[in-house]
Amino acid sequence: MTVKLLMLVVFFSIMLGVGFYSRRHATNVNDFVLGGRGVGPWLTAFAYGTSYFSAVVFIGYAGQFGWKYGLASTWIGIGNALIGSLLAWVILGRRTRVMSKHLSSATMPEFFGSRFHSQGMKIAASLIIFVFLIPYTASVYNGLSRLFGMAFDIPYSVCVMGMAVLTAVYVILGGYMATAINDFIQGIIMLAGIAAVILSVLNGQGGFSAAVGRLAQIPSEVPVTLGQPGAYTSFFGPDPLNLLGVVILTSLGTWGLPQMIHKFYTIRSEKAIATGTVISTLFAVVISGGSYFLGGFGRLFDSPAIYNGNGSVAYDTIIPAMLSGLPDLLIGIVVMLVLSASMSTLSSLVLTSSSTLTLDFIKGCLVKNMKDKTQLVLMQCLIVAFIVLSVVLALDPPDFIAQLMGISWGALAGAFLAPFLYGLYWKRTTPAAVWASFATGIGITVSNMFLHYIASPINAGAVSMIVGLIIVPLVSLLTPRMDSRDINAIFSCYDNLVEATTKKVLPDDQFFDSPAFKKRKKI
Repeated sequence: MTVKLLMLVVFFSIMLGVGFYSRRHATNVNDFVLGGRGVGPWLTAFAYGTSYFSAVVFIGYAGQFGWKYGLASTWIGIGNALIGSLLAWVILGRRTRVMSKHLSSATMPEFFGSRFHSQGMKIAASLIIFVFLIPYTASVYNGLSRLFGMAFDIPYSVCVMGMAVLTAVYVILGGYMATAINDFIQGIIMLAGIAAVILSVLNGQGGFSAAVGRLAQIPSEVPVTLGQPGAYTSFFGPDPLNLLGVVILTSLGTWGLPQMIHKFYTIRSEKAIATGTVISTLFAVVISGGSYFLGGFGRLFDSPAIYNGNGSVAYDTIIPAMLSGLPDLLIGIVVMLVLSASMSTLSSLVLTSSSTLTLDFIKGCLVKNMKDKTQLVLMQCLIVAFIVLSVVLALDPPDFIAQLMGISWGALAGAFLAPFLYGLYWKRTTPAAVWASFATGIGITVSNMFLHYIASPINAGAVSMIVGLIIVPLVSLLTPRMDSRDINAIFSCYDNLVEATTKKVLPDDQFFDSPAFKKRKKI
């Protein structure tokens, strides 16, 4: 216990120290929200990765989907790396950075408002973000607190409130720069921690081959493959279709999440984007791939401790059960790993929500003229308000945390992914199509919460994203296009002319003898 507590004290001290150090980088709104748009590739890549993978992934998703799909759940991690990281950086990174600067937008709602000339759209997007980031934040608290309860026997409510206070302090002190620096430190802890945990867990099962052999003997519970041994070690697992839905939501969904896209607003240069792409992809391979690979062995730890009173599996307890037998030092490392993942995600969420509500809803809508200093203070106050709301929800959460994250990701990505992507690339995208995507993304997710016409909230989120990708081009082709002069002015940021000098000012002699020159001379 002494070792684990000492590690926590050191960790908390470093986080707070970074917050105090970063105060000089958060003296105005631009620095507080964007880090002055001068953040390097390593900090940006780690900020992207650590915001992507939190306690929800390590505790909730890895436990739940590892139990359902076995080793095939590793495909989720591979999808996260290739689609959620590599393709996201390649397709969205540069264009987001260039156009967001051209439009002077610091948030996703501000981008929508400037790109489609709609103040109402900006306000609607900001409200969607604020409402649906709250359950996401609550899910992060929930997952981390379960691990703390296992390691320290600390009451759940104390864990939630302690983590909330620490997050609020260092984000309020240092803004985005404090978040980015802490994300880098936390990312290094995550990389070391996941490697140590996987090796230790497999070693406790007699090694990789022995663990796979034992897993292969467990019969499947899925109706299609009921009773079939080897399903949990097969290439695509016992339920490939639902597995695909999880891959789509957790991978493609990042393209429409405002706290993820925000990282592209801040990066320094073209070269930094290329470097960040590589770093972010490798980080996702290790962290996400490692988490789901570890969760795939969850059924080897089947015991009464992981079941609810009604006999159903408590998915959030699977990973803690796998780790409970580790030595104290390794448990301390695991706590640091999940704490790092969770703190980075929380800081990103609260910064995104507070800046969105301040810059996109209150400023210009409720208060016409607001000084820079007033905006900064208001954002800091809203950080506290957002954290309080999410804590209230976290203290009385649904049965398992993946449900919370599925609802949040489905609503946000379903509403924003398609219009943001098409808005960056396609001049023909219309405001009506954006509103249609907002309506279908939120409509599918919210209505499914009550009607349950799609059994899994994960699959409902995946459906809402696919519907958005179809409906935006259809509605755009059926509705009046925007003024061509406005559109050309917006997309001119991709075609800036650059003047260059040359020492060679006279043409080659052969040019004067060419038919083209003689023809011009004759004319």
